[in-house]
Amino acid sequence: MRIHLRTSTIVRTFLATLCCLILFSNSHAQATKNLSDRKVWLDYMDKIARPVMQNLAADQLKKAMSVNLSPKIDNAASRAKVAYLEAFGRTICGIAPWLNTEGGTKEEVALRNQYREWTLKAIANAVNPVAMDYMVWNVAGQQLVDASFLAFALIRSPWLWEHLDQKVKGQVVDALKLTRNFVPVYSNWILFSGMIEAFFCKYGFEYDKVRVEYGIREFAQHWYTGDGMFSDGMNFNFDYYNSFVIQPYLACILEVTSKQTKSYDFFLPKLDKISKRYAEIQERLINADGSYPVTGRSIVYRGAAFHHLADMVLRKQLPASLQPSQVRGALTAVIKKTIGAPLTFTKDGWLNMGVYGNQPGLADSYITTGSLYLCSTIFLPLGLPESDEFWSAPAQPWTSVKVWTGQDAPADHALELH
Repeated sequence: MRIHLRTSTIVRTFLATLCCLILFSNSHAQATKNLSDRKVWLDYMDKIARPVMQNLAADQLKKAMSVNLSPKIDNAASRAKVAYLEAFGRTICGIAPWLNTEGGTKEEVALRNQYREWTLKAIANAVNPVAMDYMVWNVAGQQLVDASFLAFALIRSPWLWEHLDQKVKGQVVDALKLTRNFVPVYSNWILFSGMIEAFFCKYGFEYDKVRVEYGIREFAQHWYTGDGMFSDGMNFNFDYYNSFVIQPYLACILEVTSKQTKSYDFFLPKLDKISKRYAEIQERLINADGSYPVTGRSIVYRGAAFHHLADMVLRKQLPASLQPSQVRGALTAVIKKTIGAPLTFTKDGWLNMGVYGNQPGLADSYITTGSLYLCSTIFLPLGLPESDEFWSAPAQPWTSVKVWTGQDAPADHALELH
């Protein structure tokens, strides 16, 4: 009997140890996969951002960048001039949160340090009137848009602002002030003016409260159409502008200015519900293979179609219905689908126009090579450390994967605001 009991004990101990080893192995494999997701993101981000930031840091962007124009371009000479500011402003807007964070693997830290060095030099060249890569800030139109992306980047990354020398800071302020000469189009463009003023507000400069008021009030009181979406001006269009611009801009402008005034407190709870609902919609738009509906203008911005969803991850404002790890899976699929497609890049490493490869017919009349770099905004969650749940939690299927593999999933319901 004693022999039998001892044998049973040994077997139970062996089985328990084996289970622990299996669990550890699975846990280790999952952690490795999650870290590999981050590595995938970093590799794609680097492939997109490196040509822009490395060349601008060397004061060589205008010399090196291949500028292609939409076959339907409406003003070739002007569009070509602003293409460099487009590429710069949009790239830095997407990578800014990552530049602002710390830690990571030895390789990631080295990569971030390199990009920090490039970015500080790039900003200095972009605003230095005697640099070859000095950007065009004082011509009406597209400059307002892309100056606002630079302002957005500097809000997202206080590290960058703090590490610019005083002379460059002054030149940044001078460049952004030039955009006050422009009257924005009566559309999402009013938020571009508002974002620049939010930058001034955040860093203690005098700012134009009217430009902020104008943008917030129109969307808060006139342009909400229902079920988590705003119209882009007077008319609603089924496109991705709620994600490209509207909701990320509103969230940032309100976050900054609400520290100075209580005037917009009435809108904050409503916008929170709207933003969470639109995040749910965005997650459901991502198909099981990472594709998504190709609808509306500016579709060649690729992953920027999910700027809002990425921004909600970064700000840790996802709705309870979405687990961070399922969103990680969905966004990873979009990145691989769009940036990993054949012919996404020219032979010199610049982005081609398209959603899946080189598709210039999809480009609207205002699209240049520089416009395409708004896709960098899908990388915002790299601003979260690898220990954050978004990166560390076990992978989960997103809604389309669940549905189209026969798994059960919650029903979808519209947001009713009264």
